[in-house]
Amino acid sequence: MKLLLFILFLFTIQNLDLSAQNDSLSTNNDSLNTAALEEYNQKLNEIEKLRYADSVKKAELENQLNKLKTTDNLEKTELLKQLKDIEENEKQRILTKRAKIDSLRNIAKGFPVIGSMHDTLFYIYTKIGASTSKDRALNITEKIDVLYEDDYFNKDSLLIDNSESTIDIVYGETIIMSISESDAIWYSGSLDETAKKFKEKILNSVETGKKENTIIKILLRIGWIILILIIASILIWLIRNAYNKLLVYVNSTEHSWLKALEYKDYTFLSTEKELQIILLLLKGILWFSYGVIGYITLPIIFSIFPFTRTWATTLFDLFWSPVTNVFDSVIAFIPNLFAILVIYFSMRYLIKFVHYIFNEIETGKLNITGFHSDWALPTYSIIKFLLYAFMFVLIFPYLPGSDSNIFQGVSVFIGILFSLGSSTAISNMVAGLVITYMRPFKIGDRIKIGDVVGDVEEKTLLVTRIKTPKNEIVTIPNSSVLSGNTINYSSETLEEGLIIHTTITIGYDVPWVKMHETLIEAALRTNLIEKNPKPFVLQTSLEDFYVAYQINAYTKEASKQSGIYSNLHQNIQDVCNENGIEILSPHYRAARDGNQITIPSNYLSDDYKAPSFNVNINKEK
Repeated sequence: MKLLLFILFLFTIQNLDLSAQNDSLSTNNDSLNTAALEEYNQKLNEIEKLRYADSVKKAELENQLNKLKTTDNLEKTELLKQLKDIEENEKQRILTKRAKIDSLRNIAKGFPVIGSMHDTLFYIYTKIGASTSKDRALNITEKIDVLYEDDYFNKDSLLIDNSESTIDIVYGETIIMSISESDAIWYSGSLDETAKKFKEKILNSVETGKKENTIIKILLRIGWIILILIIASILIWLIRNAYNKLLVYVNSTEHSWLKALEYKDYTFLSTEKELQIILLLLKGILWFSYGVIGYITLPIIFSIFPFTRTWATTLFDLFWSPVTNVFDSVIAFIPNLFAILVIYFSMRYLIKFVHYIFNEIETGKLNITGFHSDWALPTYSIIKFLLYAFMFVLIFPYLPGSDSNIFQGVSVFIGILFSLGSSTAISNMVAGLVITYMRPFKIGDRIKIGDVVGDVEEKTLLVTRIKTPKNEIVTIPNSSVLSGNTINYSSETLEEGLIIHTTITIGYDVPWVKMHETLIEAALRTNLIEKNPKPFVLQTSLEDFYVAYQINAYTKEASKQSGIYSNLHQNIQDVCNENGIEILSPHYRAARDGNQITIPSNYLSDDYKAPSFNVNINKEK
């Protein structure tokens, strides 16, 4: 029953296909050729008007020539000259028409004449009288259909008849089509040759259609369809049976040949996952096989009936056209690929040579005046980027589709997105380049940027990372680094030493000489403080209640300042206490009578006693 419905469907399509195909073809050709053919037809009308005028004049001249007497030689010569001029004009007219048609061959497509097998017999490009090329094509198609439907069709009745300016193909009293001089020029032949060619195509189409649609042919095609469906069903059954057996085998032997994919303690794929993947692949192969069988079966079935053969071609083209196009594109791309490889390998070895030069500079083997070794790696990175960018510019024209509007549009769109979204990143990159060649610090230096103090851990084009003494990693954008002040504690440390300093305030009752000696002694006791150059003291201010003393000392360990300062402060306390110097609050005033001094008791002698109050009373007599 399903097969019978399928066949009825095919016959229904056959009855409806012609009109639908004509409509679609007409619509497509209308949109493609209206402008070009309209321009040509306008030019043709002008040429035909000239031809008609020349033909009328030629007839008049020939009539006058026939009436002349044999003695009128001068007038006869003049008439013959005029006839010759008309013949020359005719030749020039044909050449002009042929040149115009040749210019349209690559851009214009005519309107198709459809045969009884629903195939295109030939195309109509020109109009005759009031009938446009589209009207002519539809009219000829309808008349061919009438010939095909005629049960008493006689091929000997299809004749060629010469008229005044055209040649007609007639059947009985019906003119199937008229062939003009322009039609003959489109097909690069004479009027007679073109008429014979069109007649042969029409005759073959009608006879082939009648032969192909006999009852015996239809029954034979139905038999072929049944055979093809049986073969396809057998193939599907065999594939399904093989798939089921393969599933049983895989499930029963999975533990013997499936092993988990592991690396050390990590399992990438367990046996269960592997089994699921294998079953999924088998199911994919099963459905792919079904698809291949269906894809092959349908075109074969469609190719059996004449009116569905175009469907078979379309189905095959759906798959083979992309494949062949890709293959042709690959073949056509081989010369460009060779050019790309030459550019790539040339640039690759150039970059290797540049890397060798900068590596020599970085290691100190090659010295260039004014070019520091720490500039080598960043400069190489910049040059490498520029060389790769230049390589891309050279390769771009050789890429497939690089000249297409879509490819160029996407490139512009990506460029706009990049420029709009990366303004901050680009400013940081530029700042990173500037910082590289300013050389304000290097990896490992102890620096201060803003309120952040720490060692430089990493320098990139975008950011600088600093590790603080508290093991905090602070990421600072390079634009912020460039716009602010940077203090480098390490740049001169190894050669001249870093001067660390701290300030202490002592009252005026302590001699400054003693205070200088005390602070220098405290500095010399401090670990990582250099003995030479010797520490020194600066008196930075004389305030109302105290003097500000600043101890300055040299160290070669800039990254250990926190520990040095802590140790120095401890030693200042100890030495001051040892020397009997009280470190008082700036606004503290000591009343010496009756008060314990501020020096810790372990620095005092064992017989120390706090002084008592001395009260002196003077009595006036």
